Amino acid sequence: MITLAESLDLLMFVTLIGALLAGFPVAFTLGGTALIFATIGVLIGVFEPGFLAILPQRLFGAVMTNSSLTSVPLFVFMGVVLERSKIAEELLATAGRLLAGVPGGLGFAVTLIGAVLAASTGVVGATVITMALIALPSMLKAGYSPRLASGSIAAAATLCQIIPPSVVLILLGDVISNANQEARLTRQAGVDSVTVSDLFAGAMIPGLILVGLYLAYQAGMAIFNPKASPPLPKSERGRVTLPEILRAFIAPLALIGAVLGSILGGLATPTEAASVGAIGAMMLAALRSHGTPRARILVVLGFLGLLTAFILRIAFDLRLGGDARNFPDILILLAAFAGAILACLGVLAAAFALWRARDLTPAMRSTAGIAAMVFVILIGASLFSIVFRGLGGDETVARILSAAPGDLLGALILVNLVLFILGFFLDFIEITFVVVPVVAPALIILGADPIWLGVLFAMNLQTSFMTPPFGFALFYLRGATPDSLKTADIYRGVIPFILLQIVGLGLVWAFPGLATWLPSLLR
Repeated sequence: MITLAESLDLLMFVTLIGALLAGFPVAFTLGGTALIFATIGVLIGVFEPGFLAILPQRLFGAVMTNSSLTSVPLFVFMGVVLERSKIAEELLATAGRLLAGVPGGLGFAVTLIGAVLAASTGVVGATVITMALIALPSMLKAGYSPRLASGSIAAAATLCQIIPPSVVLILLGDVISNANQEARLTRQAGVDSVTVSDLFAGAMIPGLILVGLYLAYQAGMAIFNPKASPPLPKSERGRVTLPEILRAFIAPLALIGAVLGSILGGLATPTEAASVGAIGAMMLAALRSHGTPRARILVVLGFLGLLTAFILRIAFDLRLGGDARNFPDILILLAAFAGAILACLGVLAAAFALWRARDLTPAMRSTAGIAAMVFVILIGASLFSIVFRGLGGDETVARILSAAPGDLLGALILVNLVLFILGFFLDFIEITFVVVPVVAPALIILGADPIWLGVLFAMNLQTSFMTPPFGFALFYLRGATPDSLKTADIYRGVIPFILLQIVGLGLVWAFPGLATWLPSLLR
């Protein structure tokens, strides 16, 4: 018979899941459950109170000084500013007019722009609402099936979770990195190191595969069920000029190239790239819809100064503490310094323009709220992890997964099935900080590649945004659509795309190189 002392760790985990399903706040539920079971463990003699003394050092080393987590508020700020600058609206409108004459063209436009917005904003809620308000009326007016239209919008918006830069990948990258270190300390398993950049690179190809699957499904619907996705009548298509196309696409694509290119090319860390993205988003917003002519001139000069300083940093050694420099070196240093000064002036001008337009303060408040939520949950998750391990939970999970039939394969099937089911009820942040730290070390010890494992988890968690009844993309879509669109149509519309996500997950599972080839190449 199993005693309370032997099952306290599993009871703690089950209690936490039950409390989260009951609707209690995530951060306080994590910390409160941990303290309650730590007290019970001390009273029955199975938990050493000294474990709790690790918490301050853990918070300082793993949270407060973690440079990767600094990129979270920066990427969130970048996405919020781009959303408020109406760039998404212009992209959707232009792409929709370009593809309006093609059967299924509006669906293609939604998917393609969803991928672009995923790489530039990374905010699911903003993307769903924007596309629902702009694209959905046009799709329904053109005669699109309500199910296909709503499913296409929800699926395109969730690409924000798998196409980098993504908050999910940042948080998962940190958790997987810690799990890899733990596996190496325990059994000398895993790889030397795992970074957020590795996970960004690993998710690129799987993310593009999902885009291809969505487009293939929409093309199939256009061919075999043309009434579900007809082209727009000629009278409603409109004409798109080359300047309009360049205005809509060049700036967002340039920002994406600067952020992702600097990360994948090894020129910048995710945090440095996030700061460039935040600055670029402010400048872009100021140029697009805000600011006086003088402010716009300063922003353009600031952008040119930033570009100059960046190019000089790549091409030359700008460190002041080097050997004696000759006259050309001094000129290069002065040019880089002048570029930095212009960049600062451009950022100040952009910030002032956004402040005058009353967009800066709401963006900062939204960013602060999301970042505070993430970091408070991190604190609760750290306490939960310490108590769970102090009760022997990591050993229990390792035994359970090792006993699964088929060793690593069976353990992976079990874990991914649990993640998929939990995605029906819990948010991705809750799953990332509660479940993944518990199971990832054991899976890495069993032989799973950490980067491949992280991408699998990211693709699995992506489905949590679309799975009824609590998929957040469905909530956002329901709130932004007219009452004439039935909730049942929204739920049924996402089912084919959930199945496509499972197909994509299966492809990455069957061919791990899809997730590991690009990181190994960049290394």
